[in-house]
Amino acid sequence: MTDWTALTRSPGRRRSRSINAENPTGAPGQAATAASALGPSRKGRPAISLDSGQTATLADIDGPGVIRHIWMTVPAKTSAGPWVLRDLVLRIWWDGEDEPAVAVPLGDFFCNGFGQRTLVTSVPIVVAPTGGMNSYFPMPFRSHARIELTSEHPGTVGGIYYQIDYTVDDVLDADTARFHVHWRRSNASTAPGEDHVILDGVVGSGNYVGTYIGLTALERYWWGEGEVKFYLDDDDAYPTQCSTGLEDYAGGAWAFQDALRNDPPPVPLTFSAPYCGYPFYSAEDTTGASPFATSTLQSHGMYRWHLPDPVIFHQRLRITLQQIGAWDHGHFERSDDITSVAYWYQVPGGANDLPPLPPREYRRPR
Repeated sequence: MTDWTALTRSPGRRRSRSINAENPTGAPGQAATAASALGPSRKGRPAISLDSGQTATLADIDGPGVIRHIWMTVPAKTSAGPWVLRDLVLRIWWDGEDEPAVAVPLGDFFCNGFGQRTLVTSVPIVVAPTGGMNSYFPMPFRSHARIELTSEHPGTVGGIYYQIDYTVDDVLDADTARFHVHWRRSNASTAPGEDHVILDGVVGSGNYVGTYIGLTALERYWWGEGEVKFYLDDDDAYPTQCSTGLEDYAGGAWAFQDALRNDPPPVPLTFSAPYCGYPFYSAEDTTGASPFATSTLQSHGMYRWHLPDPVIFHQRLRITLQQIGAWDHGHFERSDDITSVAYWYQVPGGANDLPPLPPREYRRPR
C-alpha cells in the first residue's frame, strides 16, 4: 500500500525526476527542448521508434532512488504483423547486476497477454483507453537502474511513447528489496498431471506480490480447477499455501460466468478490481493474422495482487499451477497453453537460477 502520510512530511533530500523522449536523461531543466514545426520546445520529440532487433535504453539512472510510475503506449500491430505487445521485451537491471531482474514481454507485464489490448483497473497496473499502460509498482535501487526495451517485431515499431517518473536521493536501507518479474509458458508442453511452473529457482528472502495468468483452453469443458501452490523455504512434496482453484485465486467463483447452468449457455463475465481480476475473455481472432474472424479456442486473462497479503519467503520460493478441468464425470487432467507473469520483491544477495526469456517464436500467441 502507498504510504500517503509521507506526502505530508518534508521531502528531505529527495528530488523528483521524469524521463521520456522529450527528456531522455531526466536532467533538471532539460525537458521539452526539442523543436517542432510549431517552434522551439513545442512537442518536438514525444516518441521513439524501434527497428527489428534494436534496443532502446529508456532509463539509465544513478541512485539511490525509486522508480514510482511507468507509463507507456505502443501500437498493437504494424504493417509487418500483429503481436507487437509480445514482440517488445522489457528488461530492467538493478545496481549493476549481470542478469536483469525484470525480463518480460511488454504487454504481459501490463496484464495484456495474447498480444491484445484489454482494459485493466487495479492498484499496481492500470491499462486505460486506448492502450495507456501504467505501472505503480515502487522499484527501489541503491546505485543504478537501467531500463531497456528491445524489439523482436519483424518490422519497425513507431509511436513508442513512454514516461518514467522517479525520485533520487532516497534514503534506503541496505536490505531494501528489489523488484523482480519473470515470464513463463507451457505451450501444451506438459503431460497430463504435470503442473505449469509459474516460478522456480528463487533463492533468498522476500515478498511475492502478484501473478498474471493467460490461459488458452486446448481441450473442451471447464479449465479452471487447478490450484495455485506456493512452496516456501523447506517445503518439499507439499506446499505451505495453495488456492482452491484458478478462478478462486483470481477472486472469482463458479467459472467467471453469469450463472452455473448448461442451458442456455452461460455468459462469461469479465471484471477488473483493485487486487484481482478477469479482464480478458475472447473466442475471436482480433489480431488480423488469420483469415477467420472466429476461433475454436477460448483465451482467458486474469490477475491476483498479493499487496495486502504478500506471500513471504525466507530461503526459497517455488510456485506452480495445476492443470485440472471438470465435466459431468468429475475432475480430469488437462494440458493447456498457459503463460504466467510472476512479480516479487527480493532482498539483494540471493542466487536465483531462472531460465532466460524464450525467443519470439516461442512467445507467439495461439
